[in-house]
Amino acid sequence: MEKIDLKKSLRALFNPPKGKFVEIIVPELSFVKVDGAGDPNTSEAFQRAVQWLYGVSYAMKFAAKAQLGRDYVVPPLEGLWWSDDPGAFVRREKDRWQWTLMIMVPDFVNREMFDKAVEKTGAKRDDKPPTLRFEPYDEGRVLQALHVGSYDDEGPLLKHLHGEVMPALGVDFNGPHHEIYLGDPRKTEAAKLKTILRQPIRKL
Repeated sequence: MEKIDLKKSLRALFNPPKGKFVEIIVPELSFVKVDGAGDPNTSEAFQRAVQWLYGVSYAMKFAAKAQLGRDYVVPPLEGLWWSDDPGAFVRREKDRWQWTLMIMVPDFVNREMFDKAVEKTGAKRDDKPPTLRFEPYDEGRVLQALHVGSYDDEGPLLKHLHGEVMPALGVDFNGPHHEIYLGDPRKTEAAKLKTILRQPIRKL
């Protein structure tokens, strides 16, 4: 049985150059999502969201394999981040951040599979996030670059994006800051972590 890897089939979305922002168009895609707020390093809600997203995502993967004969690699964790002040990201003021954590879902996985995956995960734990949901996200035109290093070292690259790249292109923010985590911080040293930094944009 072929195992689909969305990082390969949607290669343009996952391979920006290191430290250089390029423009792409992101199509509408489906995700499992959970909302929250606060410092991701200290928030219990953040850890609960991650656990539920992976629990449900793997349950859907196994269901697709059993019911449809289609297997896939569970895509990486992603996060949408925003604040009343976009500068809060550059300054790393994490207590002012709001977030939506999410994991992409292949187009052959349907809502019924999601609902059953939630039930299966809920049978093992009783702390389901109230915002857990399955929905599309249409991001459209974005700028994105690869950051290699600690999450806390993203500030200079974001400052370059906000203060130089976007003004030079005559574009403004058109949605929350988006991060795609290609590395596992539990297994990878901080200096080698790979994170895609993405910003939806619109013409001024």
